[in-house]
Amino acid sequence: MPLTATATSFTQTHFLTMKRPVKAGLPLFSVEERPPGVTPPISTESRPTVIVPQIPESIAATGLSASSIEQLVLKLLLFHSGISGSELAAAAGLSSNLIDSLLDSLLQAQLVQVWSSFGIGKASATFSLTDTGRLHAADYLKINQYMGPAPVPLDQYNRIVQSQRRRTGWLTPKMLAEACAGMVITPETLAQAGPAVSAGKSLLIHGLPGNGKTHLAEALAELDPSPIFLPYAIECQGIIIQVFDPKYHQVTEPASFGEFDARWFKCRRPFVVSGSELSPEMLELSYNETSKVYDAPLQLKASNGIYFIDDFGLQRTPPAEVLNRLMVPMERGFDHFTFQTGQRMAAPVDALLLLSTNLRPESLGGEAFLRRIQYKMLIRNPKREEFLEIFLSFCKSLELSADQGLAARFIERHYWRTGRPFRRCHPRDVISHAIDMIHFEGLPYELTDELLDRAFESCFVSDEEKEL
Repeated sequence: MPLTATATSFTQTHFLTMKRPVKAGLPLFSVEERPPGVTPPISTESRPTVIVPQIPESIAATGLSASSIEQLVLKLLLFHSGISGSELAAAAGLSSNLIDSLLDSLLQAQLVQVWSSFGIGKASATFSLTDTGRLHAADYLKINQYMGPAPVPLDQYNRIVQSQRRRTGWLTPKMLAEACAGMVITPETLAQAGPAVSAGKSLLIHGLPGNGKTHLAEALAELDPSPIFLPYAIECQGIIIQVFDPKYHQVTEPASFGEFDARWFKCRRPFVVSGSELSPEMLELSYNETSKVYDAPLQLKASNGIYFIDDFGLQRTPPAEVLNRLMVPMERGFDHFTFQTGQRMAAPVDALLLLSTNLRPESLGGEAFLRRIQYKMLIRNPKREEFLEIFLSFCKSLELSADQGLAARFIERHYWRTGRPFRRCHPRDVISHAIDMIHFEGLPYELTDELLDRAFESCFVSDEEKEL
């Protein structure tokens, strides 16, 4: 029977269908003995090379208890009876050798039985639960319904995340200019953003709407293409926290051919975004009453990447409350989370905090509040030369013929004469409307003064409408 997800399975289909051949013989990285909680942030000056999570070839090397792995395997077999040993290893994110050893124990305990065999070894044999095994699996589902790759213990997670912190001076002016090459932006603006991003310190981007604050934040997310490793789930004190989120984690390479521990995925540095919908609950562990599994908060999903809060100040939660929740943990490099049982977990939080707002900074809070945000950057309205460059560049990107005279006349009619301020989004909005009209009316694919005037009117509220 093929290994696929069922409606009652907690884990997403992605976890259960991916094939991950594994190879024996690679040692698991050593885990230092340390006090409970998280280690202090590693100095970026002496940071070690990024650690590749190695494949554990024994239960002890996984950092998990034999009982927790047994529970996961029996739950997988309960919903996927008749799967092979290799499929079971792929679903659990564990090596075939480790699964073979576990299956031997489960066969001896008469919890599992061989369904069929197509060759030599357990990799080609298929397995199912015995009646006793099904009873055990049903009991384990009452503990939790997690059925993804085996979780990673907190101390192993800490070690990898700490190793992936960016070094001091990793960002150069040239890298920043290349990342923002698609934007019309002044060197002065780049010079403001660079030190904050390079140092990993909080940055507030403010200014009037439509001037590219969000676009700039998205460009910053493209600065570092180097991949990192994050776990599908973390285990702490017997509790499972799911970290993987396909919305934010772009997997670049699934574990294959024994390259690394398949409980981890290789991905781009995450770019996690929240807007006016942000609530305090999204910054805490979220407990699923049905699956009995926790979902990681946004700042944890952003590990080794960027956490971007757009429309800061428009959330129902006061800005000071949001900032108080995030600033101290991000400055210290670790955060504390509380489970429903009252137990607590300390985990590293390594993410650049970007904030964007259309509001005046002083309306968000007083001087002491703003001082906690380490860098502030104003995105100003574009000057005429910048506006003209944006206009012509957008036309060029669409292969739409437009000369400088046409753009200059447009500016004269709709900006100089009326006193309307420039916004960086205006050329895109007006030209997009003009193209919509071209397609609808079957007009030649070119801009004219008359077409731009009509497109402009469709973008903005007229003075007559404002008086209604």
